Amino acid sequence: MNHNQPEIITADEKPSGKSYLLPFILVISLFFLWGMAHNLDSILIPHLKKACNLNNRQSTLIDTSVFFAYFLMAIPAGMILKRFGYKASMITGLLVFASGAFLFVPAANSLSYITFLIALFIIGCGLTILETSANPYAAVLGDPAKATSRLNLAASFNGLAAMIAPLVGSLFILSGKSHTKEQLTAMTETTRSAYFLEEASSVKMPYIILGLVLVTIAVIFYFSRLPEIKTQSIDGEAKGSFFGALRHKHLRWAVVAQFFYVGAQVCVTSFFIRMAQQGGGFDEKTAAYYLAIYGFLFTAGRFAGTALMQFICSHKLLAIYAAISVLLCCVAIFGQGSYVVYALGAIGFFMSIMFPTIFGLGIEGIGDDTKPGSSWLIMSIVGGAILPYGMGTLIDMYGDNIQIGYSIPLVCFLIILFFGVKGYKIAHK
Repeated sequence: MNHNQPEIITADEKPSGKSYLLPFILVISLFFLWGMAHNLDSILIPHLKKACNLNNRQSTLIDTSVFFAYFLMAIPAGMILKRFGYKASMITGLLVFASGAFLFVPAANSLSYITFLIALFIIGCGLTILETSANPYAAVLGDPAKATSRLNLAASFNGLAAMIAPLVGSLFILSGKSHTKEQLTAMTETTRSAYFLEEASSVKMPYIILGLVLVTIAVIFYFSRLPEIKTQSIDGEAKGSFFGALRHKHLRWAVVAQFFYVGAQVCVTSFFIRMAQQGGGFDEKTAAYYLAIYGFLFTAGRFAGTALMQFICSHKLLAIYAAISVLLCCVAIFGQGSYVVYALGAIGFFMSIMFPTIFGLGIEGIGDDTKPGSSWLIMSIVGGAILPYGMGTLIDMYGDNIQIGYSIPLVCFLIILFFGVKGYKIAHK
């Protein structure tokens, strides 16, 4: 038997849970890997801000490069998924992701911020293909009634990466060195260039290792026999159209909610280290450890949320968590001292369930439109490209005041609250 030949299973068949175990474990590894990529961005923003001598707005182009790729690649990723299936899509995503990681080497060697941005855009393209295929695959890989819980369980390992990535960044990327503009100006050109190059070069080894891991996982996927689950209509042929999927009102609201959720999450993490330095008075490496604590709380929130969903409807839990996040944003904006940083850490706990829950609620009951609907939800990740840029601009406008920037995530959580209260409802014809 050819082990590369996928097993075709329709959505109404119910194979044993054991047959889904290995595929689900492999999918979980993808959630962890793209979690590493996203959470290393939170390290790259303050790090490349130093290495490339950037302002806040320029530094957020790191987020823009990654998340704008989601917008541009969502339709092609959906087409790849529809044409070649889940397994081929996931392998393609891994290899594109790896190529972007390897491009960090010439970017660091040439100290070229543009090359870094191109590398991050390529990584974003790979992540888009991965998420377009892995999210719905995790959702349909088992009992439909437990799709949202399954997504939250898989996404818990994405949260695990939120804890590990800052530790990796603190140990291998961040130097702990920081110079004011006056100190940089006082340096000789040779000394200043050597400092910038040293800062940039520290990213090379972590991203080389990440690229090698991605290639290895792609090879494992290639030689694994994964079930290719098909959604079928009455006549037995899989259907669904990209724009037709938007006839589902709750999917439209899910796309809006996901746009603002991703924007909020990226805003919170992108400026976390700067907030910890400015608001809490911590040095760079200590700030990174607090970001790791944020990641721990994010991970704990995923597991706790998965457990709570056994007793509380997912939309109700989403609304409760969004309301608490609004209050915590108020503390971050108007508070003083290190507890402002603690409020941001707590936001990590309450944000944790939002992406998979919005995703699960958005594709609930849309049948043949699940794959194109997933593409829309992945496209909405472009919020991570737009809102942090706005936040960086706002911070620069107010004289590098990081706290005022957190008014943007506050508005985002209000919109998510609306989705959890009303927008999630399926319109019955």
